[in-house]
Amino acid sequence: MKGEIITVGTELLLGQIVNTNACYLSEQLAGLGVDVYYTSTVGDNPKRLREVIALGWQRSDLIILTGGLGPTMDDLTRETLADFLGLELILDTSVLANLRCLFASRGRKMTRNNIKQAYFPAGAQVLPNPNGTAAGMMLEKEGRIMVLLPGPPFEMVPMFENEVIPRLEGLLVGHRQVIKSRILKLYGIGESYLETVLQPLLEKQENPTLATLAKKNEMHLRLTAKADLLEEAQGLLAEMETVIRHLVGQYIFAADEETMEGAVGRLLLEKGMTISVAESCTGGLIGHRLTQVPGSSAYFNYGVISYSNEAKQNLLRVDPRLILQYGAVSGQVAEAMAIGVRELGPTSLGLAVTGIAGPGGEGPDKPVGLVYVALATGNKTYLEKNNLRGPRQVVKNRASQVALNYVRRYLQGYLDG
Repeated sequence: MKGEIITVGTELLLGQIVNTNACYLSEQLAGLGVDVYYTSTVGDNPKRLREVIALGWQRSDLIILTGGLGPTMDDLTRETLADFLGLELILDTSVLANLRCLFASRGRKMTRNNIKQAYFPAGAQVLPNPNGTAAGMMLEKEGRIMVLLPGPPFEMVPMFENEVIPRLEGLLVGHRQVIKSRILKLYGIGESYLETVLQPLLEKQENPTLATLAKKNEMHLRLTAKADLLEEAQGLLAEMETVIRHLVGQYIFAADEETMEGAVGRLLLEKGMTISVAESCTGGLIGHRLTQVPGSSAYFNYGVISYSNEAKQNLLRVDPRLILQYGAVSGQVAEAMAIGVRELGPTSLGLAVTGIAGPGGEGPDKPVGLVYVALATGNKTYLEKNNLRGPRQVVKNRASQVALNYVRRYLQGYLDG
C-alpha cells in the first residue's frame, strides 16, 4: 500500500507551528508496512487543498489529512474533500448530540458554527474524538482510503492509535509487509567520504536500502528492510549492519536512540571504569552531557570547570611554568589537566579540554576553534588537536562531541589501534 500524508494549515506554512504530525504518521505507517512516498503541507485555501487532494488521489492508495476540521470559516478540509469526491455532506445527529453534551459539561454554550463539525461525507466512518470537538473520519472509495484527522497532536495521536490503526490492520491482512529501519550514528567521517566508502553497497542496494543523513555534530546512516515477518526484516538489517561495521566500524558510536554520551556511559559500565572531567572552553558542557544519562553516578565522579589559569593551577595542579611557556591553550596544559583531574578523583580516566571558543582570544598560531583534548589513563596520556569551525556555541558543542568521541574511541581500542 502506498501512503501519502497531507497536513493542512496556513500556520504550518508560516512556521508558527512545527509540523510534528507528518513525522509521527510516517513512523507509524512504516510500522504498519505502508510505504509513505509523499508528504505535503497546504494552507487553508480550498482551491490549493483540492489540487493537493487530486494529486494524492492519482498516486496513492491511502491518503491521510490532518487539520482543517475545526468550527471556523477557514476549516475547510471536510467540505473540500466532499466536493472533490462528489459526495453530499450529511448531518450525524449522534455526533451533534455529543457536541452539545460536551459543551454543557464544560458549562459553555455551543455556538452555531460548531454544528459544521457534525457533518460528514456520505459513507464516511466517524472516528470519535474524546479529546476535542473535531471528530475524524475514514472513507473508502474506488480502491482508495481517505482518513481525516484533527490537527492538534493531543487529539490526532490518540485518534490514530485507537481508531485508525485497528481499521488499517484489518484492511492490510494478507497484504501487509513489515518495514523496519535502523539508524547507525557515526562521528569523525564526512558525508562525501562515507558515501565513497559505501559506494558498492549504495549502487547495489535493493533490500535493505541505505541512506546517508547529515545531522548536527554527527552522521546518520539509515538502513530500511522490508519483509513478510519482523524476524526476516531484522535479519536483513543485521546482515547489512555487519558489512557496514566492517567498512566503517571505527566511526560508528551508537545506533537508533542512543546518544554519544549514552554510548560512552555504556562502555564505561561494561569495563567497570570511572571518569572525571576538567573543562575550560566547554564550560561544563561535557559533564552536563555525561550526567544527563540516568545511572551516570556509577561512572562519573568529578567535573571541574577550570576556566582561569588560577583554577588550572590550584585545582588541577597544573605547573604554572607550562602555562607560561606554552599558554593555557596547548597540548601540554591539556595533558596536565587530564592527569590532574584523574588524580583528583581518583578515577580510571581523566578527560580534559582547553581551547579558544571565540569570537576573540585568538593568536598568530592559535585561531578560534583550536581545541586540545587529552585523556589520562594512568599508564598513558593521549592527546588530540582539533581545529573546529563556527560561532562560539557551535565550537563548544563540537568540542564536547570531539571529547566524548575520544573517550569512546579509547574504550573501543581505536586509539591504540
